[in-house]
Amino acid sequence: MFDEIDELKAADQSGDYPMELPNEVQLVEVEEQLLMAMPSDLRTFQLTVSSLVIGSLEPVTIADPNMHTYLPEVAAEAWSQGVPRHLIPICQRGEDYYVIREDNQIGLWQGFDDVEPKWETIWDWAMEVWLIS
Repeated sequence: MFDEIDELKAADQSGDYPMELPNEVQLVEVEEQLLMAMPSDLRTFQLTVSSLVIGSLEPVTIADPNMHTYLPEVAAEAWSQGVPRHLIPICQRGEDYYVIREDNQIGLWQGFDDVEPKWETIWDWAMEVWLIS
């Protein structure tokens, strides 16, 4: 995970005005809004790299509730479109959502109830999808 974090930080394109990282209090507030705990990988992702700007994909964020990537808003929209409630969206791609399961595995929801995991961790997804987007 640490190598992946370093590589993602090296690819950051945020320039002079980076977003802020969330703190633990904000994470707990978001979990309360979602009515569920975040998987451990998503918590670590939010605390370490969620402020980065990389490629064309925009993963969910927590630090600023006014952002269009604010996790509770993205989750509410995803769930209203049919994403199963036990999955948490980590990134929207058009009408599809990359989602994380409780066991930290990542899948791509494309309008079907069944989401097969494609990546073992959020770090695998970040390196194979986000970094090259």
